Amino acid sequence: MGVDGLEALAALEGRILGVDFGDVRTGLAISDAGRRLSSGIGTIRPGGIARTAAEVARIAVERGAVAAVVGLPRNMDGSEGFRAGRCREFAGMLSEAAGIPVAMADERLSTAAASRYLNETDVRGRRRKGVIDALSAEIILQDALDRLAII
Repeated sequence: MGVDGLEALAALEGRILGVDFGDVRTGLAISDAGRRLSSGIGTIRPGGIARTAAEVARIAVERGAVAAVVGLPRNMDGSEGFRAGRCREFAGMLSEAAGIPVAMADERLSTAAASRYLNETDVRGRRRKGVIDALSAEIILQDALDRLAII
C-alpha cells in the first residue's frame, strides 16, 4: 500500500483511522463511514514501534478502516526532526501490517489544541493523560477529514 499524502485517500470510501503515534502512548480515533466526523476511541500502550504498528493494524482491521492518517510532528518552521522520521517509519509499518494506505498529516498544534480544550473543560491529572492522546488523534483526523472534503 504505502505512505502518501491525503490526496491518495480522496477516492476511497469508508472509515479512516486517525493515529497520534507516541513512544509511550498512541492515541486513536475513527471516522464515520461518510468521513464527516472523527471520534476518539482511546489510547494503547503496547510498547515499541513494531508492537504498536501491529496493534494499530489489528484495530484498523477490526474497525473496518480503509485507510489511516498518522500525525506528522513538524517543527514550527515546517522542517522535520527525529520525531517526524519515527512517525514516518511507524506509518510505513502500519501500512504494511494492515494492508491499507496511510497518509501523513501535519499535526502542529494538535496537542496544544487538545490541552486547551482539556483546560477549558477542567480535565486534570491522570484522567488528562488518559484522554489527551486520543483527543489529539481526533483533532488530527478531523482536520484530515475537513481537508478531504474539499479535495
